[in-house]
Amino acid sequence: MRKLLIAGVSTVAVAALALPGVSEAAAGRLNACRGDGAKVTVVLVHGAWADTSSWSGEVSRLQRAGCKVRAIANPVENLTTDSQYVADFLKSVKGPVVLAGHSYGGSVITNASAQVKNVKALVYVDAAAPAVGETNGSLSGADSILNQLPAAQLFDTTTYPGAPAGQQELYLKEKIFVNHFGNSLPREQARLLWASQRGASTEAFGTPSKYAGWKTIPSWYFISSGDQIITPASELAMAKRAKSEVTVYNGGSHLTLVSNPQPVTDVLVKAIRSVR
Repeated sequence: MRKLLIAGVSTVAVAALALPGVSEAAAGRLNACRGDGAKVTVVLVHGAWADTSSWSGEVSRLQRAGCKVRAIANPVENLTTDSQYVADFLKSVKGPVVLAGHSYGGSVITNASAQVKNVKALVYVDAAAPAVGETNGSLSGADSILNQLPAAQLFDTTTYPGAPAGQQELYLKEKIFVNHFGNSLPREQARLLWASQRGASTEAFGTPSKYAGWKTIPSWYFISSGDQIITPASELAMAKRAKSEVTVYNGGSHLTLVSNPQPVTDVLVKAIRSVR
């Protein structure tokens, strides 16, 4: 594996990293998932316009490697309450936790991890990692498709019960989902995921972050060079300030965790092995 050092960022593995057979073998050699004598639990938090099934490839690989893993629901309603929801779940987990978030789920794990004591590693997968006071919506990057088109061309909208004044539920339009969100997937699979996407409240993207768990918890960052939703430049900047270990995957999309779960699993394995 070829490694490069980027100023201010820990190791960057340029992935071509997942040679056929090599990564599966590495995952298979993960024989315990143990830290401090107790089995590590990997908790996976999905992002906006997705659900727990987006982690299915990683879950199956980690289970085969003998790891305890849970992919849990993310309400995507309000960053503060979504983070409390995840923190409450983490309090029910015995032993150390590796906590991973995709997309908006990165903002959630950033806040939830600071409210509990058992999170020992954070993994960001094409995700946002806000500082205190920042909103998820401010971190997509200038070149993100979300900042290139007016909202009316990006989203279908609806109201929802109990919504704060002026807040709406957002659904990505089909062309945006297929061509910019899940563009590393076969077209028919992307269309299926578009049709079954969960809505996301505008309030979730506008809530200021209250915590920054990455300041005290070691972190790993998986960045797809083909991500058009949260741009690689924005993710690299967030990874730099968090002093994360960074893996740059050559290609992919915002849904690389679905289209290419093995290299994502490899990064999760690195985080698991760091727990002592």
